Amino acid sequence: MAGKNEFVEYLLDLLADFGPVEARAMFGGYGIFKQNRMFAIVIDDTLYFKTDEKTKADFEARGLKPFTYQRKNRGISLSYHQAPDEAPEDPRTMRDWAEKAYAAALRASSKKRKRMS
Repeated sequence: MAGKNEFVEYLLDLLADFGPVEARAMFGGYGIFKQNRMFAIVIDDTLYFKTDEKTKADFEARGLKPFTYQRKNRGISLSYHQAPDEAPEDPRTMRDWAEKAYAAALRASSKKRKRMS
């Protein structure tokens, strides 16, 4: 992993029983991958999980905000929502949310393949 980040390394350790995961430096932060599928991002030491139509409501019900950034004077929102505060504090909770995020990443990947065929 280029450019060590203690928080990212901590998250990778916490996710160890979730399966082999890796972090890649990108867009000023890090992407967290399992089997080449990005299911989380870390920006400014804040963890965001991948969401889709099946999981977005779980995050919104808890008041967890989507990752947004500014581009050409307008806000862009990605399909990643902030992780619950307790996720980085408890391995089981982290795994539960990571599983939801990974499932969303798999569904997104499946949709992309269908559109390309």
